[in-house]
Amino acid sequence: MHLDAYCAVLAGGIGRRFWPASTPARPKQLLPLAGPNPLIEDTLARAVALVGPARVRVVAAERLVKLMRPSLDAAGVDALIEPKARGTGPALVWAAAEIERAHPGALMISMHADHRIEPPEALAETLRPALQAAREGYLCCVGVRPDRSETGFGYVETGRETDSGALEVRRFVEKPDPATARKYLKSGRFLWNSGIFVWRAADLLEAARRSARELAGAWPALERGDAEGFYARAEPVAIDVCVMERAERVAAVEARFAWDDLGVWSALLRSREVDEAGNASVGSARLIDAADNVVWTESCRATVIGVSDLVIVEANGELLVMPREEAAGLDARLGRIDPDPSSSSEAPR
Repeated sequence: MHLDAYCAVLAGGIGRRFWPASTPARPKQLLPLAGPNPLIEDTLARAVALVGPARVRVVAAERLVKLMRPSLDAAGVDALIEPKARGTGPALVWAAAEIERAHPGALMISMHADHRIEPPEALAETLRPALQAAREGYLCCVGVRPDRSETGFGYVETGRETDSGALEVRRFVEKPDPATARKYLKSGRFLWNSGIFVWRAADLLEAARRSARELAGAWPALERGDAEGFYARAEPVAIDVCVMERAERVAAVEARFAWDDLGVWSALLRSREVDEAGNASVGSARLIDAADNVVWTESCRATVIGVSDLVIVEANGELLVMPREEAAGLDARLGRIDPDPSSSSEAPR
């Protein structure tokens, strides 16, 4: 039985940190990073299972929607086409306005197209208490219990339990340094911010109206359904910054599933099967006396001997070799050698 809600899937951005496999012609959403299927297909399958195809809305630019169109049509879902990239703040506020216009009082689930969630059926179990918290007027975040001192994710600090069983959120915290991440892990009060949110569409709009000063000049266009005008006047901003960190009634529910944000090549060590030496390989590869490497090949076989902790990617006529610890900074490094990012790939949202 489907949940009584709409689902907005954020599928903008290219994923520059997955270069050279991710390009404008084949963005990250179309890559099989979490398993045999493209990320967008796994995400749409989860969304359709939750709310049914008629209540799923994929939010992305027109060019990306065209590339994803076969997957969208196969899933039977519609898209909300963004006039330009402005971050998750404008994207979700606009999606909420469209959903509220179509179904006043609707509940809304927001999730990203580049997450790994296992098992997928546990997502609904997690979202039911989140939806109840949303009915009570909370803007709700799905938090993930940390199993390591991760510096690549944002965190939420939790407080007392609400009537719905959710936890009140004391504050959102940006990506911490290693020492702070260790403190968060030890305290037990902090959850990773998964970026999965649940709220009444009208409640998000009201909270954004009160606190999202970055969108202040864009409200008249939003109210008259003028997406072009709204995006022209909205400042680029994340929903975490412009609403969630400033709102008064914010809660979190703890995920009942394994979760990962597939943001960098090194994440494949968690999302794909690894061999006995800890290597994750996609494509054709021979690994000899090699450990903890990520190897991705598309048109040739890689032979990797006597090295550890590397990322090796062969795709689209390019070969990338770098230390695994440098994966998070790949986009910055590429900027030094490619002054025009659009020539190879675009920065992710």
